[in-house]
Amino acid sequence: MSTNTEAWGSRVGLVLAMAGNAVGFGNFLRFPVQAVQNGGGAFIIPYLVSFLVLGLPLLMIEWASGRFGGQFGHHSTPFIMGSMDKRWLWKYVGVFGIFSNIAIAAYYCYIESWTISYIFHSLFGTFNGMDQHEVAGFFSNYLDVTTSTTGIPYEALIFFVLCLTLNTWILSRGLSGGVEKVAKIGVPMLIVFGVFLAYRGITLKAGHEGAINNGTVGLNFLWTPDYSSLANPKVWLAAAGQIFFTLSVGMGSIQCYASYLKKRDDIALNAMSAGWMNEFVEIVLGSAVIIPISIGYLGIDRVVELTGIGGLGLGFRTMPFLFEQWGPILSAIAGVSFFGLLFFAGITSSLAMGTPGMGFLMDEFNWSRPKAALAFGIVVLMLGLPTIFFFNEGVFDEYDYWAGTVSLVVFALLEAILFSWVFGLKKGWREITDGADIRIPLIYRFVIKYITPAVLILVFTGALIRPVNDDWSNLNPREWEFHNESIIGQLQHKGIGPNKTWFAGAFYSEADGRIDSVFVLREKHYIRVTRLSPGGEPASRDYRFNPERHTLSLNPGEEVEAGAVLYTGKVVNRIFYIDMARLLLVSLFLLISLLVYIAWRKRTREGRIS
Repeated sequence: MSTNTEAWGSRVGLVLAMAGNAVGFGNFLRFPVQAVQNGGGAFIIPYLVSFLVLGLPLLMIEWASGRFGGQFGHHSTPFIMGSMDKRWLWKYVGVFGIFSNIAIAAYYCYIESWTISYIFHSLFGTFNGMDQHEVAGFFSNYLDVTTSTTGIPYEALIFFVLCLTLNTWILSRGLSGGVEKVAKIGVPMLIVFGVFLAYRGITLKAGHEGAINNGTVGLNFLWTPDYSSLANPKVWLAAAGQIFFTLSVGMGSIQCYASYLKKRDDIALNAMSAGWMNEFVEIVLGSAVIIPISIGYLGIDRVVELTGIGGLGLGFRTMPFLFEQWGPILSAIAGVSFFGLLFFAGITSSLAMGTPGMGFLMDEFNWSRPKAALAFGIVVLMLGLPTIFFFNEGVFDEYDYWAGTVSLVVFALLEAILFSWVFGLKKGWREITDGADIRIPLIYRFVIKYITPAVLILVFTGALIRPVNDDWSNLNPREWEFHNESIIGQLQHKGIGPNKTWFAGAFYSEADGRIDSVFVLREKHYIRVTRLSPGGEPASRDYRFNPERHTLSLNPGEEVEAGAVLYTGKVVNRIFYIDMARLLLVSLFLLISLLVYIAWRKRTREGRIS
């Protein structure tokens, strides 16, 4: 018999846990950057369209699927999907719902640990007196795990283990005794922190505390629409991608949470409540913190430039410096509020990532909750260590791309097909509406069956064959060149540069320019190649080398072309770490698939097939 007999303690706890699962780093770090890069206020149009035809339908599909599978004692997607159709294929499609959660948790908990560290540093005034470059350098030092930022050796590793230990302990406390209690505290706290920071951002006054613009300048910039962007498929793909990030659909955690509901428990109102609460946090609070404060102090042009490095760059490289403009006491409060907000957003999501794998182990192998939680912690630790030690070699980005992006779209597409076309929309609609406390518009029967799968196919196809420069005007397949970030482009290692082998006897420059300098930083040796950017500003790229193993081929002041030898000696190229990261992810997927097969055989022997 399964040891998994838990249930939610209250409806409020369930909704807050579901909302906490959805509300994450993407609400505050990714959404405003996506809006700036994709038409400002006009971005909200494809974003809301995506929410209505992708987000809400997928929420209803996942809530209904989870509650249906839970009636048979299933609390993880392989057997939840298997209960909806008996063919073997769907159990292994359901593997995505465990795989993506574990793989995402491996790097997500690492980001979460940054927030704990930055809360600590904000409280103790680490950033006091630092200029903007020093604050940015602090983050770079932090990511170099061998470098101590404040005398704490292996600081990034220590905070990661601390964060993972906290997650594991909370998960071991149970659904209502751990996850639900954290959600009841964390979600309200992040809203309180968000309201405080939004108020400070919007009320910034030019000429006060070093601000050069009013806070409303940032809001106006963010929400002034560029309607021409609506004709660009890239904007629509970005909006659909943001919906996946922000609602946590296509992961399997929603099905797991919903599987603990009773047969007649409402899912329609609960799903709507969690979804719209997430939208409030993202659109209202997420847009009123980073961009208004950044533009208030740095100006529009500088912030647009910084959005090129993404929300993480703005959040961790820039915000502590901006808070310092408010004085030591208020900057400490702002730092704790901002990184505390991110911490609560992160931990309510990472706890959700632990539940599918734990539910599987408890259902199929009769493990106790503490034992299953410990297993989750150990696996995430093992997968997470490469993201820490080889962050700059691209392991983190590979996890994020394949597990945190591609897998979500693939799983969402397949679950939508299963629910609407295999399980059947007639039964599916009954699952959605049984016990519902609100009336779902009948138009959603059509949307769920036809529109949502069609849009998901378009989204996946767009990600698969995305053209270079996002130019969709040339439809000639012979002349089609894939974007570096397209799925095919990633598989082909497009954009990897001239260092295309795992191991080599020389390292080649990845850009044209001039050898600016050879320097030592934190006891590590670098070559700096500088070139002029398209805007006329100098852009530098630093390449690390070891003088004991490598011999420089060029001297400072010499011109260099992309592909020219910078130094000779034994080299392990970035592509090696990228491919090893992919191998780890494939191995994880295959291991979970094997465990699902073993569990199915075990169920067959025991006569528990359902």
